[in-house]
Parts: sequence; structure tokens; C-alpha cells
Amino acid sequence: MSTTDANVDPLAALGSLPGVADSVESVRKAVDRVYGHRIMRRRSNAITGEAALRGARGSAALSGADWALEEVRRRTDFSGDDEARVVGAALRLTAEAGQLLSIWRQSPLRVLARLHLVAAAGTGDEVGRPRQDGEPVDEPLVELPLPSAAEVSGRLEGLAELIIAGGSAPALVTAAVVHGELLALRPFGSYNGLVARAAERIVLVGSGLDPKSVCPAEVGHAEPGRAAYLAAFDGYVSGTPEGMAAWIAHCGRAVVLGARESTAVCEALQRGAA
Repeated sequence: MSTTDANVDPLAALGSLPGVADSVESVRKAVDRVYGHRIMRRRSNAITGEAALRGARGSAALSGADWALEEVRRRTDFSGDDEARVVGAALRLTAEAGQLLSIWRQSPLRVLARLHLVAAAGTGDEVGRPRQDGEPVDEPLVELPLPSAAEVSGRLEGLAELIIAGGSAPALVTAAVVHGELLALRPFGSYNGLVARAAERIVLVGSGLDPKSVCPAEVGHAEPGRAAYLAAFDGYVSGTPEGMAAWIAHCGRAVVLGARESTAVCEALQRGAA
């Protein structure tokens, strides 16, 4: 997205697109319902832990490792094959995201580098830094042409400037743009989708919209399936007002579905069934 006009806050402008205000309001109501549940007053840590697990499972599913929740819960070794490594990366990212909230608003690029380092769990020169021209990118979910290293660098800097500057845009809008921009740029050699969704989580939590991280948007992104996710993402890539609004609405529905998931967990705990 363009950040060339210093007098205009692009994120705030997106918040005024048709339908976005309705998405923001739907998200607020869904989040309020979870936080208002009586179980949250007594067992919020349990809800946060379960949301992290389910969010990681959903993010991994979108990246090609669609495991049953109980399998994710049961496994302790995630080094066996490609799918296991994806699930392990998703779990590590979900755990790490909560440790980076205080750094995000001051140094988002540092946080993104850390997220990739955690996801890749490697020591190669390509880990934890934006890719260079000619370096391969393993991101089978997104088949769009890769932006050049120079474009990646410029757009990442622009995104960081918007985050550091803050502004009046709703958290949902900022989270949707961070997610969409990282997925479009694929700045790292691997795990870009997982990193993009982890960054979205950081925005939603760090903004105060979901401070206890109990509304896993990753669940909501995965529930409609990869085709729906990619169709909405096409809207972001198009850059049109209609496409951007559709992507933001999709991200809003993802948060609503994540909130419903945690509400169901609250209900199960209340019944003594979980």
C-alpha cells in the first residue's frame, strides 16, 4: 500500500471504506462477549492457553499442515517431516508473539526478524533477515510473482513507519494491513504465512483489542478453508477500495470466529467438560 503522502494516514483512510466500520463493530461486540463471560474472571489463563493452541493449529493448517487439534495437543516432537516442522513453527510463533508486544511499536522490523528466526529454528545466513534477489522462497500457498528485494525493503520500511507513527485507525484495519502486506511481500525465505498471521496477532493483542489473546484470528482464517482465505487475499493484492474492504472484512470475520471458538471453550469449562 502506498505511503507517499505524508499528510494522509493510509490506515485511517482504509477505516472509512464502505463496510469497514460494520466489521470493526462486529469484532468489538464478539470480543466483548468473550471477555464478559463469567469463566474469564476465574480461568482466563486457561482460555489464553487454549486459544494459543487452537490458533497455532489454524495457522499451520493454512500453511499445509492440517492436523487435528488433539494431534497437535498430543505431539511433543515436531522435527519428523515438513508438516511436523510447520506445526512446530506455528506453536513456537504463538508462544513468542506474546513476548514481543513491547518491542513492536518501537521496532516492528526487529520483531519480524525475530519471528522468522523463531519459526525457522535455524542458523543459516538467510534466517531472520529479508531475502535477497535470487534467493528461493518456500511459500506454496501464495503463487503470485515475488516482489524484488528492493521493493520488499521499501514496503517494509513504509509499513514500519506507519506502525511507529500510530494513528487513529482501528486495530482491525492495522492488523489486516500488516497481515496482507507480509503475505504479499513474502519477505523471508520460508514461513511467511505463519509470520504474517503471528504479526496480525501481535497487533490485535498489543492494540488492547484482545489484551489476553483469547480471540485467535488464525482459527477464523482457517475455518472457511484455504480457498476462501486466498480469495480474500486477492482483494488485498488488488489494491482497490473494494478489494481492501473485502480483505479487512475477512480479517474481521476471522476474529469473530476466533472469539466464538473461545466462547465455546468457556462454555465447556463452565460445564466441566474441558
